[in-house]
Amino acid sequence: MTIRPASAEYGIWFRRTDIDDRDPLVPARWDAVETAPLCTRLVNHAGVSVSTVEHLMAALSGCGIHNALIEIDGPEVPILDGSAAPFVAAFVSHGLRRLRAPIRAIRVLQPVEVHAGDAMARLEPAEALELDFAIDFADAAIGRQHKALHMANGAFVHELCDSRTFCRQADVTAMQENGLALGGAPGENAVVFDGDRVLSPGGLRHADEPVRHKMLDALGDLALACGPVLGRYTGIRAGHALTNALLRELFARPRAYRVVLCDAATAAKLPGVGVGRADIAGLPRAA
Repeated sequence: MTIRPASAEYGIWFRRTDIDDRDPLVPARWDAVETAPLCTRLVNHAGVSVSTVEHLMAALSGCGIHNALIEIDGPEVPILDGSAAPFVAAFVSHGLRRLRAPIRAIRVLQPVEVHAGDAMARLEPAEALELDFAIDFADAAIGRQHKALHMANGAFVHELCDSRTFCRQADVTAMQENGLALGGAPGENAVVFDGDRVLSPGGLRHADEPVRHKMLDALGDLALACGPVLGRYTGIRAGHALTNALLRELFARPRAYRVVLCDAATAAKLPGVGVGRADIAGLPRAA
């Protein structure tokens, strides 16, 4: 997979380099999302898809990258260590180029909320992007967790980007019994929990790593809005599908949002602004 720079207002696009009989370009847009279990999948009009885009999209958003062409030779973004940290480390170490063009953002004007069972996701007005997330799992090693962050001043890089996806041992066993997830071992690309135990070697990177990873996922899914979101996102047990449903509800209500050009003060509050090489010291990197 190769991420290439792009011109202003190009947006984020994936290009499947292994496809030559159909349109290989897949837009990173909320309305290109197709329902998939446990990940975010994008599909174009020709049926060409790219799955598990959420960690890469979170890294792009969290580093302030709004325009890029991602060339990929298969249907799924590499999971790496299960976090966004290797992507962040690569972007910042290679350097970012500032474009001479204003940033278009989506300002939330009215509260919008969606539900699915006991899960909820909401967007409401705020001066800059804020994330507030709560989870509740029966496994004692996870339990109830809550975290809220203002996403300015490199908060994504410092607080969220190295938090890994997680699952329960029972889920791993069920997948393996069905011929899935046969490669890899616990700790390579996910944190595995079993009741009150953390099975992954080395334990947790943060005591509340699960809720931090849920926030990482939410940022990646919000990045499909095709511009930075200026608003407060609240998620309670929310997942990829619910966050996408929230964006669909937002854009179905023209009075609930406005596309704005960011002035200097607003742009300074966007995720990724001011992040430099010193901020990625110690982050996990791709092999």
